[in-house]
Amino acid sequence: MLIFAAMNAKALTMAALMAAPTAACAWGSGGDALDDVLEVTPWAAVVAMKACGVESRNEWAQLAASAAMSLAVSAGVAYTLKATIHERRPDGSDNRSFPSGHATIAFAGATVMHKEFGHVSPWISVAGYSVATFTAVDRVLRDRHHWYDVAAGAAIGYLSTELCYYVSDKIFKNDKVKVAFNGSGFDVAVNLY
Repeated sequence: MLIFAAMNAKALTMAALMAAPTAACAWGSGGDALDDVLEVTPWAAVVAMKACGVESRNEWAQLAASAAMSLAVSAGVAYTLKATIHERRPDGSDNRSFPSGHATIAFAGATVMHKEFGHVSPWISVAGYSVATFTAVDRVLRDRHHWYDVAAGAAIGYLSTELCYYVSDKIFKNDKVKVAFNGSGFDVAVNLY
C-alpha cells in the first residue's frame, strides 16, 4: 500500500509539474510562444513520467512506437488539411487556419498521457486534457483560429491516437515486434516465426 501511495504521489507531482508551464506562461507576452510551449507539454510530461519510473501501460519500446505513430498520423492529417483547405485565420495573417495544428498536437499528447498513465490516477488525464484545452482556447482568444478549427484539431489528435494505439496493440500483441533506439533513430525487428 505504501509503494502505491508513493507511486501515486510521484504521478501527481509529475502532473502538477506538467501544468506549471500553463500558469507560468499565462502571464507572458503575446505571440505564439505560450502556445508553442503548451502544445508539447503533454508530450514532455509523458517522457518525464516514464523516465521517473511512474508505472505506464507499456514498456519504452511500445510507448515510443505508439507515441511516434500518433504524432506522425495526427500531424500528417492536420497539416495535409491545412495545405488543402486554405481557410483564412481570424487575424488575417495567412490561410492555414483549419484545423488547428497546436490543438491537434496537444490533444494527441494528452491522449497518449491518458492511455499510458490514466490508470495510475485520473488526475493525470485531467491535467493532460486541461493543458490541451487551455492550448485550444488560447488559440481562439488570440484570434489565431476559429472555434471549429480547434474543435477539429482536438478531434484529429484524439482519434489519431486512439487509432494508433489500437494498431500498436495488434502489432505488439504476440511479442513478435521489437523496437530499439539506435542513437540516431529506431530499429524495428519482426519475428515471422
